[in-house]
Amino acid sequence: MTFLFLYTEIAEYFLACCKELSKHGEVHIIRWPVNKEAPFQFQENQSLKIYSKSDYDFNQLQQLVAKINPDAVICSGWIDKDYLKLTKPYFKKIPTIMTCDTHWNGNFKQRLATVISRFTLLNIFSHAWVPGQIQKQYVLNLGFKEQNIQTSFYSCDLEHFESIYQSQKAQKQSQFPKRFLYVGRYYEFKGIKELWQAFIEMQTEQPNEWELWCLGIGDIEPINHPKIKHFGFVQPKDLATYTSQTGVFILPSRFEPWGVGVHEFAASGFPLLLSDAVGAKESFLQEHKNGFTFKAQDIADLKRVLKTIVNTPEQDLQAMSVYSNKLAQSISPKKWTENLLKMANSR
Repeated sequence: MTFLFLYTEIAEYFLACCKELSKHGEVHIIRWPVNKEAPFQFQENQSLKIYSKSDYDFNQLQQLVAKINPDAVICSGWIDKDYLKLTKPYFKKIPTIMTCDTHWNGNFKQRLATVISRFTLLNIFSHAWVPGQIQKQYVLNLGFKEQNIQTSFYSCDLEHFESIYQSQKAQKQSQFPKRFLYVGRYYEFKGIKELWQAFIEMQTEQPNEWELWCLGIGDIEPINHPKIKHFGFVQPKDLATYTSQTGVFILPSRFEPWGVGVHEFAASGFPLLLSDAVGAKESFLQEHKNGFTFKAQDIADLKRVLKTIVNTPEQDLQAMSVYSNKLAQSISPKKWTENLLKMANSR
């Protein structure tokens, strides 16, 4: 089979899934330019053919898609109008699959979308592919039929992060690193300011040996504090250097439709602290067993879970680490591929 992805910003985890898919046919990816706040460097892969959308005008894109002659088209939502125009001619001829990671919250805009979708999206896409149940509810409300919806749209490169877990497991079982780890962009919506404030207040109220390590870049200036360290953007291949020295992953986002990083660090054996706005908590966090949730933008609640971790015995943190890794096995590039093949083979 020949698969065509009309994609926004690609990342290493997506390419790991496409590499697994390439065992079943040709994989072509038309993508947006690399985001300057997430400047991933991608390894060349002979099994994948990647095209930058910015290199083509619309007529050239049409010619490219016709030349590829796909057996299934997978499109990143409905944000890119060119992508919708490229997909429309294939509707009812081959599976046309819309991906969506938006949470259903029932606001006016979403309810309006459920009416309009009957005349727009449902005349372009035959299937919907979502990360989890809260997104599934949205596409059900948009009018997609249950049998035409698949979940597990996002997967980390499970094999890679499993290898990190196995290589660092003995070291952490011997001495658990007392460092929180944040990996993400330095933006307001990521909740990083709340994280810094909560951590500093906790250190004042209950001085302890824990540190906070932050990996990322963005438009927020890094805060200066003796127990908060900043390392800038780190390529995925260099992440193991930092995971070996840190113990608990924290994502305080005000808004996070899913968060593949949660899967990556669960697979790496990290206990998790996640705000209630993080979609991936659905699959990878079980309260008290491998971490804790807290209310987004709530400094006091964030401070509560930080203190809970600081006061947790080392052997319990080690047990949480094992449980995180166990939960991470539920989604993989192999399962991702299986779910796509179900849609691609349906008529």
